[in-house]
Amino acid sequence: MPSAPPPQRGALIANPPTKVATLAPSDLLTLLTGSDLGKTFLQLAYTPKCTLTVYHLTYQTSDPAGGLTPASGALMVPSGADSGCTGARPVVLYAHGTTTDRNFNIAQLMASGNEEGVLLAAVFAAEGYIVVAPNYLGYDISTLGYHPYLIATQQSNEMIDALTAARSALPTADAPSSTDGGKLFITGYSEGGYVAMATHSAMQSAGMTVTASAPMSGPYTLAALGDAIFEGQVSDSAPENVTLLAVGYQKAYGDIYSSPSEVFESAYAGSIESLLPGTTPVSELVTEGKLPSALFSSTPPTPADSIYTPATSPAGLASVFAAGFGTDFLVNNDYRNAYLTDSLAHPDGGFPTVTDDLPAANPGNALRARLKENDLRNWSPSAPTLVCGGNSDPTVFFFNTMLKKDYWTAHAAAATPVILDIDAAPTANDPYANLKTAFAAAKALVAVDGEAAVLSAYHATLVPPFCVSAVKSFFDAH
Repeated sequence: MPSAPPPQRGALIANPPTKVATLAPSDLLTLLTGSDLGKTFLQLAYTPKCTLTVYHLTYQTSDPAGGLTPASGALMVPSGADSGCTGARPVVLYAHGTTTDRNFNIAQLMASGNEEGVLLAAVFAAEGYIVVAPNYLGYDISTLGYHPYLIATQQSNEMIDALTAARSALPTADAPSSTDGGKLFITGYSEGGYVAMATHSAMQSAGMTVTASAPMSGPYTLAALGDAIFEGQVSDSAPENVTLLAVGYQKAYGDIYSSPSEVFESAYAGSIESLLPGTTPVSELVTEGKLPSALFSSTPPTPADSIYTPATSPAGLASVFAAGFGTDFLVNNDYRNAYLTDSLAHPDGGFPTVTDDLPAANPGNALRARLKENDLRNWSPSAPTLVCGGNSDPTVFFFNTMLKKDYWTAHAAAATPVILDIDAAPTANDPYANLKTAFAAAKALVAVDGEAAVLSAYHATLVPPFCVSAVKSFFDAH
């Protein structure tokens, strides 16, 4: 008897996928009312039309070392009496935002903390799109002991493998009349915005069909963002993001440090490599003394040099930058000094001064070199592309979007991308005027509790519903 062929990337592990839930439109509305993100979304006129069946998709992908490894995600399939819920349906390939929860599974829509999955289901699956959303390696059933965070080739491979697995699972027994119609749309938010853009680039290079894409609020220009953070524009959530990044790069590439203590303060270096993603919330890690709330020391290595102190511009984010400094901090002064010394010797072309808008040609610092390798200032789309975000984002700075826009302008993208600042005033004949007006109203409601409340809600609660709605409109037009 011939032996079975070895498993391949994109092969289903469980075939058919395990059904998680079937949700009627009324069920989705109930889920949306149970979260701040959902309540913000419901400020828009919204009536779901399709029932959706959610499956836990398990499949093979490759890890950074090139070995096959199990991965998982969600497959959401619409059905129902409405003609827009069955037949040949468009597919949305979605990349989720950063999470520190090791057990995160975007297919579990009823689970606490999966507001993003519910929004995704409501905006796309309940409106007739088949949705494919991987969990990334390091989460759910993954056996990899870390998350390869913001690594373009790795994460785009995972997205492509999830799509391959989902297509082989269609049509499903619970929605046999809903089939892959051939249109593919790619989107994602925050980390997922970066992954979505990287995936579009990878698929375009491979000659794969992409109908349109719409990255949202992503750190596309990683090398410039790294320099901005180290120079004092410390983003919200920086300690956990830098932990995921430095440890993920070290485990994937092996050249960021020879010992964690080269980068991290001694109080954290011993446990940092096994800390995130984990099962303990970041707030508890801070309370337990396992992770600080500040990224850098408030006592700079070179007191007379202003680049070591918290940035004060743009003024609206000065309080966020200042919160990144303290007496209990994550990254030691020696490493920060070495990073900044390299950034001064080999400046990025997009920060702090825009010159050629390209990453530094020959960075000497290993982390800067890897950030350059994964920076997305290296491609232009040939399919329609929308990039959405908000200009006051304290977590993923909007300059990532603007630098990417400048790159595309200079490199003559075949399909000129649409850049949408959801926090800007509407202009004449603006197709997104109503969404911008609705965003301003939602922001004003939060501002009643002060500017700090707006900054706290901005990235995770305020921007996503409006950008996702804009993306849905953009995809509908293609």
